[in-house]
Amino acid sequence: MTGKKLIVSALVLALVQIGFLSWIIAGRAAILRNGKEVLLKVEPIDPRDLLRGDYVSLNNTISRVSVKLIANIPQGAFSSDDGSITVRLKKGADGYWQPTAAWFGKAPAPAGADEADIAGHVAAGWDLRSPDATIAPDYGIDRFYVPEGEGMAIQDDMRVRPFGIKLALASDGTAQIKALMDGDKTLFEEPLY
Repeated sequence: MTGKKLIVSALVLALVQIGFLSWIIAGRAAILRNGKEVLLKVEPIDPRDLLRGDYVSLNNTISRVSVKLIANIPQGAFSSDDGSITVRLKKGADGYWQPTAAWFGKAPAPAGADEADIAGHVAAGWDLRSPDATIAPDYGIDRFYVPEGEGMAIQDDMRVRPFGIKLALASDGTAQIKALMDGDKTLFEEPLY
């Protein structure tokens, strides 16, 4: 009987693991399918990871956020605490979205129809005293993996013409990269599954 219990336990554990992975994949696919699309201009950094292959490291227009955009900096704060940030974006005349406001934690009001909020994380230690200072939130959208051998060519092209990433934003601000863009041309698109 213990052999049967062991097999049943192993099957239950396997089903729980498969269910958890399916939940993660379905959540990502839901954002890609239903999220608000935002286009960000990107610059190259480093196109290779020896263990995982070619990727394009994405330094985008929201990688650095000016302290003067943050509306709720506590009076007398010298540095940021480890926590969340919401950055409000608005589409510019060039088609790329730019940050227009930011808040530690959640935004006090929902984004307008022509705006979008992206949620990020800010590590502790950023100097908030100067309005000319910037912080670097992590949105989880800093890499886009490309087929082997493509990374260096894309990095070189990024130095001479504009590239962007098309994001899908969930209603809570969670971002997923939907596509890597070369101007108006889609180079690579993320599959839903």
